[in-house]
Amino acid sequence: MNYNTEKNNKVYIYGEIVSEAEFSHEVYGEGFYEFFVKVMRLSGQADILPVTVSERIMTEGIKVGATICALGQFRSYNKLEDGKSRLMLTVFIRELLENPPGKNPNSIVLSGYICKPPVYRTTPFNREIADLLIAVNRSYNKSDYIPAIAWGRNARFVRNLQVGDRVALSGRIQSREYQKKQSDESFVSMTAYEVSVSKLAAFDDDCEFDIEQEFDLYSVPRAYNEQ
Repeated sequence: MNYNTEKNNKVYIYGEIVSEAEFSHEVYGEGFYEFFVKVMRLSGQADILPVTVSERIMTEGIKVGATICALGQFRSYNKLEDGKSRLMLTVFIRELLENPPGKNPNSIVLSGYICKPPVYRTTPFNREIADLLIAVNRSYNKSDYIPAIAWGRNARFVRNLQVGDRVALSGRIQSREYQKKQSDESFVSMTAYEVSVSKLAAFDDDCEFDIEQEFDLYSVPRAYNEQ
């Protein structure tokens, strides 16, 4: 495994399993399972996150109501639905931990490239928001496409970034419910998953920026729960 791609995408979650593990797919004879985990925010709200785990590290303890503490990566893949390709996201578990290494139950550190022009906007209450899509390199010449949302001064910084700019960020993975309008004018409830950015930096060269030194996976960022 390439060390740089290991550093580019790191996730830590600690939460309650809220759905049964279901078989997802198989790669080179290795089976993978999916389930959902409820991860509490420090504010008392919760994010319900999709999780994928290999049968190699599945245990009898992975069941509804149990607690899971794990390290992994936030990955994307395309799924065909109704003839259209939809970007799906999941926390890909790579290691189960026995004890929480920190107080922050939901943390992510990413490094990648802006692959879509950022969208900057303000809410009716004049809150600044910017949406961005980041391409994060993975081993075997693959990439994950991770949506993220920045707030306040981070949003003002993001709106000046260009496609191809390299960024590093830390924050949490959040789930967000929304209503999608259908062709028959009806609405259906959907869930979006994205990174809520707490800290962000732009850089050009690995030699000039040490992501592990700048971003601590287990620390609780300032104002972490204000979003």
